Amino acid sequence: MRYFVHLLWIGLLLGCTPKPPSGGPEMSLAEKGKSVYMANCIACHNKDPKLDGPIGPANHGSSLELLTARVLEAKYPANYKPKRDTKLMQPMSFLKNDLEALHAFLNQ
Repeated sequence: MRYFVHLLWIGLLLGCTPKPPSGGPEMSLAEKGKSVYMANCIACHNKDPKLDGPIGPANHGSSLELLTARVLEAKYPANYKPKRDTKLMQPMSFLKNDLEALHAFLNQ
């Protein structure tokens, strides 16, 4: 009986241990941002955000305000001077929930 109680406690403790999401260890915010960036931004921007891309400029160090305006509305914040005078970027509202992760990646 005592052996059974010990096994029950061990089972309960193991069952209550937090587990990372399936697919591996939990990603940091910057790692998630890198994943989002590589999947959605490098068609125009360079893989290395510190370098200019074929269409898009370097975007390392971009503020959250700039990212929000550019990604969600394809606009610039008030009083911001663009690095390039193009209007090719289209809004990507589906990235709304990834802006903080993108910001973390572009500012690491």
